[in-house]
Amino acid sequence: MVTAVPLGFLMGRYTVFEKVSDFLVQTLRNTSQFALLPVFILVLGIGEASKIAITFYAAVFFLLINTIVGVKSVDPLLVKAARSMGTSDWDLFKKVIFPSAIPSIVAGARLGVKTSLFSVIAAEMLAAQSGIGYLIQHSSLMLETDRMYAGILTLTIIGLLLNYGLVAAERRATRWRGTGEGGPS
Repeated sequence: MVTAVPLGFLMGRYTVFEKVSDFLVQTLRNTSQFALLPVFILVLGIGEASKIAITFYAAVFFLLINTIVGVKSVDPLLVKAARSMGTSDWDLFKKVIFPSAIPSIVAGARLGVKTSLFSVIAAEMLAAQSGIGYLIQHSSLMLETDRMYAGILTLTIIGLLLNYGLVAAERRATRWRGTGEGGPS
C-alpha cells in the first residue's frame, strides 16, 4: 500500500506522469511473479527476503491499477465544485479524490491479498524451509494428510479473515456513501 497507492494517485491524477511510467509498469505487471522467483532467490536467497519480494510483486500491481482506476473515475463535477470553492490540491486529494477512490483501492487490496497469499505459498512449496506452503508440501510428500489439511484450513482461515477485514475497513471508510455498498463478494 505504501508504494502502490501513492504511485497510483500520481498516475491517475497526472497524465504526463502516467505516460512516462506506464510502459515500465505494464512491462513489470505482465511479467509473471513465478517466472521471477528464480531471480528473487538468486538475488535474495532462499528465505524470508525472497518470499517478501514475490509477495510484494504479486500484490502491488492489483493495488496500483485499481488505485489509478479509482482516481480516474472520480466524478469530474465533484472536482470542479471543490476547485470553484478554492480547495487546495491537498484538500482536494484528502476530501474528494481519496474518499471517492477507496472502494477501488480496497478491491485492489482484496485481489492483491489473494494473489500474494497464492504466491507466497507457491514460493514456500518450491524453495523454502519453513512456512505454511512448505508444511503443506512436506506433509503431502510424507503422507501426513492431517498436517496437510491443517495447513490448507489455516490458509483458508487467513484468507477469509484478511478479506473480511478489508471489507470492514472499506465500510468504515465509506460510511458517507450510505448502505448497500462494499459488501463481500
